[in-house]
Amino acid sequence: MRKDLLILAVLIEAIVVVPSAQSLNAADLPNIILCMADDQGWGDVGYYGKSPVKTPVLDEMAAAGLRFDRFYAAAPVCSPTRASVLTGRHPNRSAVFKWGHPIRPQETTIAEALKKAGYVTGHFGKWHLGSCRADSPVCPGNSGFDEWLSAPNFYENDSLMSHNGTVVQTKGESSQLAVDYALDFMQEAKQQGKPFLAVVWCGSPHAPHIAAKKFLDMYSEFPKAQANFLGEVTGIDAAVGNLRTSIRKMGIADNTLLWYTSDNGALPKVGSTGGLSGNKGNLLEGGIRVPAIIEWPSVVKKHRQIDLVCNTTDIYPTLLELTGVKVEHQPVLDGRSILPLIRDEEFADRQEYGFWDYPIAGRGMHADRMLAAQKAEADAGQQKPWQEVEPDPSVVGGYAEDERPGPAAWIDGHFKLHRTASKTGEDGVRYLLYDLSTDVIEKHDLSKAQPKRLEAMKQKLEAWQKSVIGSLNGRDYVAK
Repeated sequence: MRKDLLILAVLIEAIVVVPSAQSLNAADLPNIILCMADDQGWGDVGYYGKSPVKTPVLDEMAAAGLRFDRFYAAAPVCSPTRASVLTGRHPNRSAVFKWGHPIRPQETTIAEALKKAGYVTGHFGKWHLGSCRADSPVCPGNSGFDEWLSAPNFYENDSLMSHNGTVVQTKGESSQLAVDYALDFMQEAKQQGKPFLAVVWCGSPHAPHIAAKKFLDMYSEFPKAQANFLGEVTGIDAAVGNLRTSIRKMGIADNTLLWYTSDNGALPKVGSTGGLSGNKGNLLEGGIRVPAIIEWPSVVKKHRQIDLVCNTTDIYPTLLELTGVKVEHQPVLDGRSILPLIRDEEFADRQEYGFWDYPIAGRGMHADRMLAAQKAEADAGQQKPWQEVEPDPSVVGGYAEDERPGPAAWIDGHFKLHRTASKTGEDGVRYLLYDLSTDVIEKHDLSKAQPKRLEAMKQKLEAWQKSVIGSLNGRDYVAK
């Protein structure tokens, strides 16, 4: 065995997941569904009234359950935010800097953790944290998921998908396709008497926008590009509606936590930020604030509108507390459990989060081409090993401890600090401070008017970034 792989095996062996003393019996554990759209901005829902999009299901959920009005994606693009959901950590800690970067196999995912509490786990839809080859160390199957129908990136209607590592041709509208496979998985889990974690990550409304005809026809008065975008969002809404109806028919809806959100802020031109500044790809509000809704009928018995700052990194620690699972040697978390908030109990209101758009380029991944090549290899009986088609995701280290390159931000309640820097980290550094309670478009800099707050937030951001660099260099993978 290569030396680096041996070290990796030792490190992974050291990360043990055990149920805590407070763990519930399997029959009492809630089912969990994590839904995520791809490029749905904060304003791309009907309930805010900022877009012509039709989302009657999401509107109903937002009116009946918990509507989070200040929910943030951990990053302004897709792969990093998805890594944050699985780990509870800012994605830079595991080198998922931009789209197409694989998650490190050293990370403990929420799927791996919940399996120790008796959950069966499934992933359906967009993966984008590595390839979907069965032998990849970071495919869904080797990241804790028992069942998976996944694409290595966004996917369209009638797409090729990887079913547990075997490429299959699918038929149907893309969001509904993911839901259909997820429902089959849920039905089987119910028959087995096991709680489930179902991660349903849609490939829409990512470009190219190709809405199914019945949804496209609903927007015939709009230009073609916008009509297709709006139709894809309505397609997600319809798929979520079918999901909700189906789990009610199964009799499992009351004890099922359904958490819906998006992976980054709005697309320019066709998307809606809801009046926020910025778009996908930057750390302005419009690039990282996203819609979020929670339904859990047996627990969330009345609608509440949540104005506290929450983040996709909160999902992992929330689910750990909910299920009573304790991860020994847990690496540093950036999220915190919001379970008391969900239960409408006393909640320690920490609203501080760091954001860091590390200046490393994304990696192109064309899902159909990747899956077509994978299928052709299998059909010919010449399947390539994963090392020939994707980078080694286990490589750790090599990042300068004293450099903080690229833009970063620190949110503390209603205040937000921006740090701009060059690609080397320190040249041309500039700080801007905003009060989002009165300035959601981030136009009125308060850095000179509030020097004490500015300095305090600068120090917290710097300390956090140094912690992230330590994680990048593998410091918190070693058993303490």
